[in-house]
Amino acid sequence: MNAGVLLLSFAPDFSPLQKHKNPNNTRISRKIFSANLKTERRLRFLSFIQSCDFRVLSRNSGEFQGLRRREFGKVRADVKSEPYDIADSAPDSVKFSDTLSEVVLDEDSLESVDQWWEQIPKRWVIVILCFSAFLLCNMDRVNMSIAILPMSAEFNWNPATVGLIQSSFFWGYLLTQIAGGIWADTVGGKRVLGFAVIWWSIATILTPIAAKIGLPFLLVVRAFMGIGEGVAMPAMNNILSKWIPVAERSRSLALVYSGMYLGSVTGLAFSPLLIHKFGWPSVFYSFGSLGTIWFAVWQSKAHSSPLEDPQLRPEEKKLIISNSVSNEPVESIPWRLILSKAPVWALIVSHFCHNWGTFILLTWMPTYYNQVLKFNLTESGLLCVLPWLTMAISANVGGWIADTLVSKGLSVTAVRKIMQTIGFLGPAFFLTQLSHVNSPAMAVLCMACSQGTDAFSQSGLYSNHQDIGPRYAGVLLGLSNTAGVLAGVFGTAATGYILQHGSWDDVFKVSVGLYLVGTVVWNLFSTGEKILD
Repeated sequence: MNAGVLLLSFAPDFSPLQKHKNPNNTRISRKIFSANLKTERRLRFLSFIQSCDFRVLSRNSGEFQGLRRREFGKVRADVKSEPYDIADSAPDSVKFSDTLSEVVLDEDSLESVDQWWEQIPKRWVIVILCFSAFLLCNMDRVNMSIAILPMSAEFNWNPATVGLIQSSFFWGYLLTQIAGGIWADTVGGKRVLGFAVIWWSIATILTPIAAKIGLPFLLVVRAFMGIGEGVAMPAMNNILSKWIPVAERSRSLALVYSGMYLGSVTGLAFSPLLIHKFGWPSVFYSFGSLGTIWFAVWQSKAHSSPLEDPQLRPEEKKLIISNSVSNEPVESIPWRLILSKAPVWALIVSHFCHNWGTFILLTWMPTYYNQVLKFNLTESGLLCVLPWLTMAISANVGGWIADTLVSKGLSVTAVRKIMQTIGFLGPAFFLTQLSHVNSPAMAVLCMACSQGTDAFSQSGLYSNHQDIGPRYAGVLLGLSNTAGVLAGVFGTAATGYILQHGSWDDVFKVSVGLYLVGTVVWNLFSTGEKILD
């Protein structure tokens, strides 16, 4: 229905007034009164129309052909009525056609109408895509901690061999941390993160095949998977340093890293079910294939910086550029300057101390539940979900708290130290309680609380790379995460050795000691101020 038909449908019908002009006839007078009342209501409606703007959909017509989106224009219907006595007479017709012929579409007032998903700020689309990449990252990583139980039974692996297999992932992961940071800072995070997801997805799919060929092939494939996941974190840090303003930094990073935790939740929850129904190779085939779907979306939606995105709204581009660091690419890395700064070394040492405990829990928790708490495979996988789910929630809570404190005037340095101190001392306290609990339920609760407080580190050391050197955020994360990966390599392998010669209490004591060392180093040497231009 066009505008003319719409307005004419509301036009008053004055014909009854022409037929009833005898005021002495009571019955006719009643009809006249009724008609007059209806007419008066219609004229009141017309007076309302006179002051209204009508929005009319333009569908590829006239001068609006070629518009990419549906456009709306303002239509003004100037309806002018002459004063007259309704009871005595009425005009034969009200000519709307004349006014409608003068409809003018104001091109300057065109408003584009977007779907609801197009209203989401583009920087948060980038955050959500990074979140989903890290969801896949930990799904593909943690499935081995569940599948290793039936695999070790099938291939007769002892605890030392299991520890070797678990740590082989970190061989490749270690090699690409600094290289990934340099690559991301020089060529852009979009290419690097896209490459990473495809690479590790292929390695995940090849894992069952390699395991059946032989142990050396499995170790190589797991190391190759580590290569792909090793460049992901520096690439993500590079992208967010360009897309996210400082006031949104903690919560955006917390959301992305919570993708890792929810990836662990998803992997630990679905792996036992898939293994029970389809066998242990199914977890690698199904999880690995999801990376191709993510990659297709990433290629069509993501850009390395706001300046490269042609569809970014001008107002959002202005907000990002005015509240973030320079988007100029890095041509050379000032290694001597970077390594001469005490806050950089505080990051490196603290990352090592933090990841020792985190990676032990990531890779050995299902075995702990199975051997110590006597849970079966399905129970171990499902109960491992709780600590990671706690981390996903507390990471986002910590991110909002940190950004709120910064927005209220507390220094970034103070916020980073507070959040990371919680991230160190919380896990240390709850791990010490594991040797004093007697029930499986309390042990699971201690694990959940330990990892829940650990997640506050996302608003501590994990946000600090962008604080002290935003242009070199990828390189800085590569440096500190290299130390973190070394903790994963040594910690995961050492745990297998300790369990052959000691107990789980000994494993947790080492983690607690490193948490305390990290607390001291962080509070003495870290800063939230920019020290690298």
